[in-house]
Amino acid sequence: MSQKYSFIATCPKGLEQLLASEVASLGAEVGRETVGAINFVANIATAYRVCLWSRLANRILLVLAEYRGESADALYQGLREVEWGGHLLPTSKITVDFNGQSNDIRNTHFGALRSKDAIVDYFLAKGTLRPSIDKDNPDVRINVRLRKGFITVAIDLSGESLHRRAYRSSGAMAPLKENLAAALLLRADWPGMASRGGGLIDPMCGSGTLLIEAAMMAMQIAPGLLRRRWGFLGWQGHDEASWESLLDEAHALRTKAMAREWPEIRGYDANGKVVAQAEENIDNAGLDRFVKVSRRELAQLSLPTHKVLPEGLLISNPPYGERLGEQAELLHLYRHLGQAMKAHFLGWQAAIFTGNPDLGKRMGVRSYKQYQLLNGTIPAKLLLFNIKPDAFVTERDHSSSKTDKDTPSIPLTAGGQMFANRLRKNLKRLSKWKNKNEIECYRVYDADMPEYAVAVDCYGSAVHIAEYMAPATISEEDAERRLSEVIEAVSQVFSISAGNIAIKERRRQRGKDQYQRQAPRNTFIELREGQAKILVNLYDYLDTGLFLDHRPVRLDIAARARGKRFLNLFSYTAVASVQAGIGGARFTTSVDMSRTYLQWARRNLSLNGLSEARHRTEHADCRKWLKTCEEQYDLILLDPPTFSNSKRMDDVLDTQRDHSELIADAMRCLASDGLLIFSTNKRDFVLDSGVSQDYKVEDKTRWSLDEDFSRGGKPIHYCWYISHP
Repeated sequence: MSQKYSFIATCPKGLEQLLASEVASLGAEVGRETVGAINFVANIATAYRVCLWSRLANRILLVLAEYRGESADALYQGLREVEWGGHLLPTSKITVDFNGQSNDIRNTHFGALRSKDAIVDYFLAKGTLRPSIDKDNPDVRINVRLRKGFITVAIDLSGESLHRRAYRSSGAMAPLKENLAAALLLRADWPGMASRGGGLIDPMCGSGTLLIEAAMMAMQIAPGLLRRRWGFLGWQGHDEASWESLLDEAHALRTKAMAREWPEIRGYDANGKVVAQAEENIDNAGLDRFVKVSRRELAQLSLPTHKVLPEGLLISNPPYGERLGEQAELLHLYRHLGQAMKAHFLGWQAAIFTGNPDLGKRMGVRSYKQYQLLNGTIPAKLLLFNIKPDAFVTERDHSSSKTDKDTPSIPLTAGGQMFANRLRKNLKRLSKWKNKNEIECYRVYDADMPEYAVAVDCYGSAVHIAEYMAPATISEEDAERRLSEVIEAVSQVFSISAGNIAIKERRRQRGKDQYQRQAPRNTFIELREGQAKILVNLYDYLDTGLFLDHRPVRLDIAARARGKRFLNLFSYTAVASVQAGIGGARFTTSVDMSRTYLQWARRNLSLNGLSEARHRTEHADCRKWLKTCEEQYDLILLDPPTFSNSKRMDDVLDTQRDHSELIADAMRCLASDGLLIFSTNKRDFVLDSGVSQDYKVEDKTRWSLDEDFSRGGKPIHYCWYISHP
């Protein structure tokens, strides 16, 4: 029987049990577990097998000596007594990795230096040449650890860390180490699913680590097969015959695996450069026939249609945000991921690895198992899901109260009853149109009666009232009475308590005080417009985040956007950019001067699975930005405010005065066969005649007003489609 030795296998914290099972399956006798390591006993051939086949280990250390000692002298004497001649040549190049400290050994550099001195002095005492130090390319790497008063001396058989499989291109992003990726797959029972023919999809695959590890695991390809440097090759006890035999066996298994059909493994990412890196890594691993990646937004996530996959694993390591603002935006990305799981992956399993478990809780699916791990130094959790209806969680809707229907109604005044009757009439008129077009957000009333100068809008089950400025002839008392009648009428017509109606009161003040605003609630409601999901806030801002009257234009943008380059100027919360992205735009650019609205825009994009890689936001003055823009766009939306004197601008923006220059600058960025959509809410606006002389102009105002805004009188906005002659 061949001689057996003591070994230590190290691994990332949290993987000790998995590693122990793996090492035992490879033929070793596993002993005790410690934090980030296990001990085992095996012969050299088995140790080599662990080096070649372990998917979880960092290093395999052959223990040479263990002794008590905490001082520098004890460290030195113990190392001098090791028979180094059986392990090193006098001409060997070595490096020493030292871990631990004591009262006498205060830092790792000193511990490594003292260890090196002992090894060198051993050879000098023999009258031979001494080994040299080479930290970058040593023949033998020596590991010395001081812990709890004991010193352990070992030869590192692995050389560099075993997580480096040699398929990753230099410079490629590596947020997830290969052995951690393998651990996630094992915890999610990917080998079991693969053996039953299940597929695997990573919707945010990055450089492809999870995909490659999944393929090698399913195909039973040795993870160390591509490596050329091993720590034991320069060790004097190296058994070349055993190693070559193991390599031949592993190559034969790989050749056999490459001739078979294997489960569907696919990855997507919105960043084209990252996809290119993934493709290069997959090609380096020799798995390009079996692992496919493509550039795709999370918004397009669904099951492959060319092959029936009744079961499989949806696995991902999505971003989790280190800043508060990032987390707010990523909340909606996680929500979208959860919605896609429920819509397209029923019957599948999911594994989401995140450094922000609170975001994972917002996916709307209850995890059945969680594992605490470390991603580098960052605490993280692996969340496992059975994607079945009984695991689905519905977030509480805070937009209305459960007690609304029980709220006693106050008898309406004659004026209130008249207003309520108008609301019911309008709702009846809009009902068929609204239901046919599946419209959730619409205007019910817009100052139809001069006595009640308000706008009433529905946002799903929530209602928003905005008061217009009353004429000077109307007293403050009358204005307040009429608003009170409006609120009571709305409460009764919509069966909603007055306390749950969002109300914007405009009074005779100037500037920021023209609306009396309630304390910020930071409550966003998720609603739909066409295929897009959008966030509105009914309380905290002057506007809600969605201009209802521009609905037809936004939906037309969605219909036109496929393959187009879309520019959204004065983008506000970028709902038009979301529509373009959902419609298949090649990329979108949203420009606005408000950081608040741009953050809101990023939330809207994330909610729809649209990444910043293809849908970027620009914080800038649109006029200045246009002057320096050198890109070309196929579709541009130009919807400037009527008037703006923001402190962030050098001068005042007046749409009537400045629109011809704005249009000219935008047209300079428009492709020869492109379309510019120009819109303004200035009620008495007149388009400069020079615009019609220079370009092809089509008045789309009447078309752009949907049923809820097509009342008589002046239109609420004007709209033109402009193209090059």
